[in-house]
Amino acid sequence: MARRRQIYEGKAKILYEGPEPGTLIQYFKDDATAFNAQKKGTINGKGVLNNRISEHIFTLLGNIGVPTHFIRRLNMREQLIRQVEIVPIEVIVRNVAAGSLSKRLGIEEGTQLPRTILEYCYKDDALGDPMISDEHIAAFGWASQEEMHDIADLAIRVNDFLSGLFAGIGIRLVDFKLEFGRIWDNDYGRIILADEISPDGCRLWDMTTNEKLDKDRFRRDLGGEVEAYQEVARRLGLLPEGGETAVLDMAEHREKRGK
Repeated sequence: MARRRQIYEGKAKILYEGPEPGTLIQYFKDDATAFNAQKKGTINGKGVLNNRISEHIFTLLGNIGVPTHFIRRLNMREQLIRQVEIVPIEVIVRNVAAGSLSKRLGIEEGTQLPRTILEYCYKDDALGDPMISDEHIAAFGWASQEEMHDIADLAIRVNDFLSGLFAGIGIRLVDFKLEFGRIWDNDYGRIILADEISPDGCRLWDMTTNEKLDKDRFRRDLGGEVEAYQEVARRLGLLPEGGETAVLDMAEHREKRGK
């Protein structure tokens, strides 16, 4: 088998040339980074879990009419996706105060926001993905006004669906990030959802205990990252309840750490 041509490598994924024109293969790594890659590590098995979780969520979103780049999962770590022109804007959807929002505005973490807030960041690792406004986006031509309307509408639709999905399995969707891309039909560009949706890019808290079930466990040196990701997968019905692949109970994890 010929060696695949690598198109791009990011902090959590590698993109390879796809088997057909207009497709790519997205490979999920176990690498973990935080604070714009100032903190680096590995979460064993993270790539496998994120691949499976993202496949599940993108499939559900596709079923309700949200256009995405996802085509199908190929194996434990790879999925086939449509090649898109990535819009250089990261969209952060916030339902609950946490992370940088709490620090910037002095709002206690865990405070329910009066309404869902959309924030935008310019995708540039060297600059640390700085926050930007609609004015910046328009002035520098990163996306048209029509595209930004589509992006905002899709972000709210995704948030409404995911908030209900996670609430149904006892998880509070605190915030999450989204990326979008353009696909072209002659001269007409259409916005679709791209990248991934997984515990790497979401803040997910247990609704009863406020236990963090996401990458904050890595960011804040809480430990139990693998168990947290597995717990999300288990509640979504992607891991069996028993057997060797059963997750460790988060309460058991805390007890082992003497907390």
